[in-house]
Amino acid sequence: MADVVTMPKLGFDMAEGVLIRWAKAEGEAVDKGELLAEIETDKATVEVESMYAGTVLKHIVKENSIVPVNDPIAVVGESGEDVDLAALLGDAAAAEAETAAPTKEEKAPAAQAAAQPAAQTESTAGNGKYPDGVKATPLARRIAEDKGIDLKAVTGSGPGGRIVKQDVEDYVAASAPAPAAPAAAPAPQAAPPKEPLVSLPSLSAVQVGPPPADEVVELSRLRQAIGRRMTEAKQQLPHFYVTSEYDMAAVMDLRKQSNAMLAGSGEKLSVNDFILKAVALALREFPNLNASLDGDKVVRHGQVNVGVAVAVDNGLLTVVNRDTDRKSLRQISSEVRSAAQRARSGKVSPNEIEGSTFSVSNLGMFDVEHFLAIINPPEAAILAVGSVLKVPVVKDGEVVPGLRMKATISVDHRVSDGAEAAQFMQTLRKYLENPLSLML
Repeated sequence: MADVVTMPKLGFDMAEGVLIRWAKAEGEAVDKGELLAEIETDKATVEVESMYAGTVLKHIVKENSIVPVNDPIAVVGESGEDVDLAALLGDAAAAEAETAAPTKEEKAPAAQAAAQPAAQTESTAGNGKYPDGVKATPLARRIAEDKGIDLKAVTGSGPGGRIVKQDVEDYVAASAPAPAAPAAAPAPQAAPPKEPLVSLPSLSAVQVGPPPADEVVELSRLRQAIGRRMTEAKQQLPHFYVTSEYDMAAVMDLRKQSNAMLAGSGEKLSVNDFILKAVALALREFPNLNASLDGDKVVRHGQVNVGVAVAVDNGLLTVVNRDTDRKSLRQISSEVRSAAQRARSGKVSPNEIEGSTFSVSNLGMFDVEHFLAIINPPEAAILAVGSVLKVPVVKDGEVVPGLRMKATISVDHRVSDGAEAAQFMQTLRKYLENPLSLML
C-alpha cells in the first residue's frame, strides 16, 4: 500500500513552504529517516527525512514549488506498484497533482498574464466556499490584509488558481511606483585661487559633501516571520519579569579546569553550556515553567528540551537541545555547537528547530549586562542572560573584586506567577554557584 508524504509543518506559525530540492528521484529507494527533500521555510532551509521506507513512486510537486502545509508532495510505496492517485488523494487533488504545483520560475509576469482569465474565473466564483469568494492561502490573506490589498485584484498561480504568498508579493512589486530619475549633477565650478596656509580654516570654510541617500532594505522572510511572531507574543502573552544576580566565580574556575583537561581534543566548554545544564536541572523542580498553554489547560512537558537562540544572517533562529537535563556538559556543548553551525549555514533538520519547551537567550558575548527577552510561543518562559562581569562586591565586610552575571526570566502570567519564578531563579543559583552538581 502506497503512502502519501505531505508538506510538514516545520514551525509554530508556518503556513506554506518551498520545496527547493528532491534528494530522492522518482524510482529511487528510500529508507525511513533518510533525507527525502529540502524545504525552505520563513526561517531556514530544512532537511526533511522520509517517514516511510520503500520507493519514491511519484513526485506530486516540482522543485521550487510553493506548497501549503499538509498538502501532498510525494508518494512512497513498493517498487513497481501501480499508484491510483485519485484513490489516494481524491479526484480534485489528483488532477492538481498531474499538473504539479507551480514553481517560482513559472510565475513570470507573462505566464501570469496568460493564466489570468482562468485564474480569475475560479478564484472569484463567489460560491461561498472561500472567504469573499477568493481562493487564497492563509499566509497570502494575512500579507494582503497587512498591506491593504484587495485579493480580487491579484492573479493566483497556485493549484486551481489559488493565490499564494508570492502572488501577493509580486502584485506589490508590480504596483510600486518607479523610482524618480536622479537630478543632473551641477557643472563643476572653477577652483578659487589657493591661499597660503596661515591658520586652521574656519568651520564655514570646510567643504562637506552631501549626506548619504536613504537606503530602503526589504525585510527578509526570516525577519518578517520574527516580527510577526514576536508582535503576537508581546500582544497576546502577559509577560512579567524577575531578575537575579549570580556569583559566577566557581563556574569560571571549573570551566578553566575542564578546558585544560580537554586541551587537544577539539572540545571546549562555554559558560553557556553550564547555564543550559543548570536551567534544565532547575526545570525538573519547576515543571510549570517547562510547559505550554493549550486553551484553558497547561501542558507540562515530560522532556526538558532547551531552545538556544542563535544569531543568523538577517535574524534569529532557535535550535533545540533535547533532554538537556539528562546529558553531560560535553554532550550539550557538542550538540549545541553543531546545531548552531548548521543553523548559520542555512541547513538544519526539523528536529533541531522544533519542540523546545523552554528557551535561553544569551547576549553575554556582546558585553550586555542585562536585557529582557520575549517569550517564544507556545512556551511559557524564556531566560535572558547577560555577561559575566568583574565588579566590586562586598565580602565579609570588605569590598573585593568578584565575578557576577545577571539573568532575567520572562514568564507568561497565565501559566505562573512571580513567587514561582523567583523560586526558580533561586534554584538556578544553587546550581550555578555550586557547579560541581552539574557534573554529577
